[in-house]
Amino acid sequence: MFARSRRHALIGCTVLLSAGVLAAQTTQVPPPKVDSPPSRDLVAARVNGQAIPELAVYRGLLRVAPQRRDQARKEVLNYLIDNMIVDQYLLQLKIQVDVKEVEEHILKVKKEAADEKKDFKKLLEDLVINEDELRTELTAALRWDKFVLRQGTDKVLQDFFKKNLEMFNGSQMHARHILMPVTDGKKEETAVKLSVIKKKIEDEVAQALAKLPASADAITREKERAKALEIAFAEAAVRNSTCPSNKAGGDLEFFKRVGDMVEPFAQAAFALKPYQMSDPVATEFGYHLILAVEYKAGKDVKFEDNKVKAFVQEVYGERLREAVLVAYKSKSKIELVERKK
Repeated sequence: MFARSRRHALIGCTVLLSAGVLAAQTTQVPPPKVDSPPSRDLVAARVNGQAIPELAVYRGLLRVAPQRRDQARKEVLNYLIDNMIVDQYLLQLKIQVDVKEVEEHILKVKKEAADEKKDFKKLLEDLVINEDELRTELTAALRWDKFVLRQGTDKVLQDFFKKNLEMFNGSQMHARHILMPVTDGKKEETAVKLSVIKKKIEDEVAQALAKLPASADAITREKERAKALEIAFAEAAVRNSTCPSNKAGGDLEFFKRVGDMVEPFAQAAFALKPYQMSDPVATEFGYHLILAVEYKAGKDVKFEDNKVKAFVQEVYGERLREAVLVAYKSKSKIELVERKK
């Protein structure tokens, strides 16, 4: 439910950045049918006065199943809003993209489309985007790439790699969780509810341990504590969690440090030791109580490996984007335009 794809494949425009991706679109399963494209003049939202066209949202929904579109529309629009905030920030920094760079990317995509015996104009029509709009998207993406390269020097990336080794060496965590969404902005009340649940779980574990004979050794007591804790937590998840994982007692199985879960959740989970519970953890989905179950250490990796370095740069870019949004989204004027039925 709260996994996050690093490449945001839901959004149509940004996947056009790499040559070959555009041509590959037509080799995929045909997208679900959607209503006719909206007018290019129709506005979905404004960010600091700058319009996000409804057509951009429409593009993001092209490959979404009909039953998911209402929920997905919010995700697409929020992502487009975030993109615009980031790009406005970069424009303030006067980060320029040469027109020649954009045209080189356009030509590269056209060439790969031709190599695949695809008609470039037809591909654009299928994606409901024209060349001017494609150039705008490419310009914004290339501007972001320049910013990441400027900020992420080799020294910065090496330091980031050393301080966050678990992100890159394949470490995994097996955890359970209890999710409570925030309703009516009542964050503190939601956190308190989870804290009460945590206390009840701890009390159940204490009761289970109290039944052990006084002669039980430390190993026996620890095994019983872990068993009682997982049982109590799973039962609490079934009763209280709103995540679909509640049916499995909140079991999320193994997940990686990055790419599988939203960052606040992953960071909190990996900070735990096996059979340790977190305090309430806030994410965009609400508040979570997390129980670490098992940790798998990663392998030895070197920053000098080109694949590793590229991954470090990708993750660093994500964290940089998050930092920009934390600093500027709350200061931005965001207006959602109500759609006419």
